[in-house]
Amino acid sequence: MLDYEMVLVISPEIEVAEEDSHPTVDKVAKLITAKGGTVTDINRWGKRKLAYPIKSFIEGEYYLTQFKMDPNMTHELEANLKLTEEILRHLLIRLGS
Repeated sequence: MLDYEMVLVISPEIEVAEEDSHPTVDKVAKLITAKGGTVTDINRWGKRKLAYPIKSFIEGEYYLTQFKMDPNMTHELEANLKLTEEILRHLLIRLGS
């Protein structure tokens, strides 16, 4: 299992209280654990203005997720992220060498 870091930009349409977890982030965490990975940390960066409109949104809710996962499962994870309508953009990076 390798270490990964992923930034999610989620649609601002779903309002979530500051202390609550976002349902889309929970869904992604469950997907990672279902594929045999372990989520080590989730950081909420908050709502930020986008550099350019994405799907007619000018703001997005940003989250940084750190996890461990089998490298063979990352393609399936990214395919599921692309199908999730609430996720405007994502960036998955493998940490280390």
